[in-house]
Amino acid sequence: MLLLPHAALLASPAKERHLQMPSDDAALPRTGSSSLSLPRLRALNRLQVILQHLKMSKQTDSAEEVLLEKKGGAGIITLNRPKALNALNLSMIKKIYPQIKTWEQDPETFLIIIKGTGGKAFCAGGDIRAITEAGKVGDKLIQDFFIGEYRLNNAIGTCKKPYVALIDGITMGGGVGVSVHGHFRVATEKTVFAMPETAIGGGYFLPRLSGKIGYYLALTGCRLKGRDVLRVGIATHFVESEKLPALEKDLIALKSPSKEKIADLLNSYHVKCTIDQEKEFALDEHKEKINSLFSANSMEEIVKKLKQDGSPFAMKQLETLNKMSPTSLKLTLRQLREGASMSLQEVLRMEYRLSQACMKGHDFYEGVRAVLIDKDQSPKWKPAALEEVSDEFVDNCFKPLGNDDLKL
Repeated sequence: MLLLPHAALLASPAKERHLQMPSDDAALPRTGSSSLSLPRLRALNRLQVILQHLKMSKQTDSAEEVLLEKKGGAGIITLNRPKALNALNLSMIKKIYPQIKTWEQDPETFLIIIKGTGGKAFCAGGDIRAITEAGKVGDKLIQDFFIGEYRLNNAIGTCKKPYVALIDGITMGGGVGVSVHGHFRVATEKTVFAMPETAIGGGYFLPRLSGKIGYYLALTGCRLKGRDVLRVGIATHFVESEKLPALEKDLIALKSPSKEKIADLLNSYHVKCTIDQEKEFALDEHKEKINSLFSANSMEEIVKKLKQDGSPFAMKQLETLNKMSPTSLKLTLRQLREGASMSLQEVLRMEYRLSQACMKGHDFYEGVRAVLIDKDQSPKWKPAALEEVSDEFVDNCFKPLGNDDLKL
């Protein structure tokens, strides 16, 4: 970070000419003898070369954070930040959005495939650290990132071309946003799904899952694995992880594929996959409890129901909710209840308002501190109790932002 001012200094053409071709020793800092100035010049030149190299490698890295290529009739998006579990940043979003729009209009592109590299994750969410740092100093990245992300989600949700997400590995937060709104979501035995924060289009699809399972997933942050992602209706197909390259090859080879042809091909892989077929759905025995306990109209009522139920399952959920931000829980429940009857565009506008409200509050930063920075897992929420989060405060978070509202 400390090198940056020097990089800017050395990158200007006038400085470069001055450093490379000094007209005489007068151009160099005097240190008592001109013989010392030449090593100093060489050192500066070395520094310049190093900085130039750093600058170039940084550009190369960012250029390859997402790969966009056309193979046959398929447009392929590859999220390529394996060390960051393919988390989305603003530059990736800015590359993917126009490409989807271009492919949508291109008569030679018949489908769009999105996948992640590295074998561990499809996409573990958004670049939380960058957003946190921006929020602390009031940088406009906190608007730009969420505007970009929600517009991308909308482009996927309204895309006229079939959109196939290969959600192999960790799929959370922003990774859910760039997959779940598309036509097809292919899970594998490696898929781990969770919405640790629900403000990425979660208010649209979660309340539409059967019963109250979406409410349960959103409020507790419960993780679903493998075939269970298909069983709740988040994935449309389930395929063995090692078969994905073959599936992708077959998708690319399809001639003028319609949505039906793509569905047929995905089904042919899906029916052959027997992994975890006999395994019972992890939430099966708790389904009735989930539907009854999470159907209450307020967080206070949900907590009351859990206490009254008293079963080991209910107590476990209570323990989980007690660790959560009371503000976040109240906002999430209202978001899901309202999102259940909204269009995708209305949900995204609502969630943009919530994202901006959260970036102005205390708990977002405290959560990031406790989990990602200090890693003490002991956040100090403000307010600390559900009863202290007023209806008026919650109402304000949902209010339209006038000219600053999300435009889709």
